[in-house]
Amino acid sequence: MTYSIIAHDPDTGEIGIAVASRFFAAGAAVPYVGARCAVATQAFVNPMWGVEGRARLATGESAEDVLADLVARDEGRDIRQCHMMDAQGCFVAHTGTGCIDWAGHLVGPHHSVAGNMLTGAEVVEATYAAYIKSQGTMAERLLDAMEAGERAGGDKRGRQAGGLTVHRGQDYAFLSLRVDDDPDPLAELRRLLDVADERYLHVAGAMPTAENFSGTTDRAPIDRAIAQAEARRAAEGRVSRSRATETGA
Repeated sequence: MTYSIIAHDPDTGEIGIAVASRFFAAGAAVPYVGARCAVATQAFVNPMWGVEGRARLATGESAEDVLADLVARDEGRDIRQCHMMDAQGCFVAHTGTGCIDWAGHLVGPHHSVAGNMLTGAEVVEATYAAYIKSQGTMAERLLDAMEAGERAGGDKRGRQAGGLTVHRGQDYAFLSLRVDDDPDPLAELRRLLDVADERYLHVAGAMPTAENFSGTTDRAPIDRAIAQAEARRAAEGRVSRSRATETGA
């Protein structure tokens, strides 16, 4: 019913998950991301794999040990699919034998892709390859990869929901976007990312962190960055894609 990607940028420390599915609110059900680890639980979702898995990975347990234990304890293991990354940056995955075809996964040194109820293996393969080739921010690369998977066939039942989450070394998300019910969720995620780039990401980058409890308290550099981004869009002939209204509109 779903395909997803987990990725880690070893240079920046960023961790991200993107997901798409013909299942309502998949962006709420699948991803569990922390400051140094991530879990995607899908197929016949078991949220405890995400909750417990993330907590244990955050303490330094290996992804291999955590996943093996979850699989061993769950009587529904054959209908579960999961992939995860531990605090050491190692990836592992499980696709149960009862997951609906096509179902499978690919695991690499810096990202993993898993999917079930897909049109074929080419969905996972295209998603995996596109992330490697893509340039840009973590969010842009994740969306590029997911769009490649959709072009390769995607969820064989159709489209409905998607999600995109990026953490920058904190327990809270730097960016967290969801589309719960839409005929083209990846296109809507792309629009939301464009809107986020107008103001939100500039503010998010100045938010307090565990290392800097106060964050940036001077609004001036944030306002300058927003103004510069707006000027670039204007020079490129791009208008805002926001659907926000003004007072009195």
